[in-house]
Amino acid sequence: MENNIATHKVTGSTLKLIALFTMLIDHFAATVLLQMANMGIGGKTLIDIYWVMRSIGRMTFPVYCFLLVEGFKYTHSRLHYAARLFIFALISEIPFDLALNNTILEFKSNNVFFTLLLGLLTIIVLEWLKSADRIEKSSSTAKWMFVTLIKCIVLISVVLVMMIIAEFILCCDYGAAGVGCIVIMYLLGQNREIAFAAAVILLGLLSGTIEFFALFMLIPIHFYNGKRGISLKYVFYAFYPVHLLVLHLCCVIMGG
Repeated sequence: MENNIATHKVTGSTLKLIALFTMLIDHFAATVLLQMANMGIGGKTLIDIYWVMRSIGRMTFPVYCFLLVEGFKYTHSRLHYAARLFIFALISEIPFDLALNNTILEFKSNNVFFTLLLGLLTIIVLEWLKSADRIEKSSSTAKWMFVTLIKCIVLISVVLVMMIIAEFILCCDYGAAGVGCIVIMYLLGQNREIAFAAAVILLGLLSGTIEFFALFMLIPIHFYNGKRGISLKYVFYAFYPVHLLVLHLCCVIMGG
């Protein structure tokens, strides 16, 4: 028992810190380094560093999704959880556009909080569908088969609709692949390593093979102990818009 506890020391807060650090590396490359490259600074060496940092940054989003599904399991209010994601999606949009799109506000590319919100709403519906099992068990075989068929149709429809919204209406970061990533982690949640790997493979297939670098995060995921660790909830949320705004200001100072 003691050995088991000793080898599982990665808490939720540790995963959050890893996500914040890799996200900062990714966005630093996507803003400051990219501007330096456009200014002709650094040459091929800078481009190589850029791609290394962007590859490291691929580890961030799957961890966000993993923590979202974990939070979904333990939150006291899923409505409040969704509202919190929506509020920070709105707060983050201008810093996101300033840093990554070099404009105050545009709607062709929206921040990752919208993706996480759509993923959360999707698994809320899927969880509600699972609760219909109690009705099915007390029904006749014919009725059970009919209800199961309807559930499958609704489940697939909900997932597809949310993926379409993410990809074509809100045009949010990672789009349909991001929502699919969250759904896979939720459905395969009994085995976190398989769920995480399957979600990353989906991202790699839909968003580019560079996403496969996120498979390195299977190491801390394996040692995750299911505990929250130190409370970083609002630090985790606030870091996203704040660091994007700081990076944008750095680019402005550089002459961007």
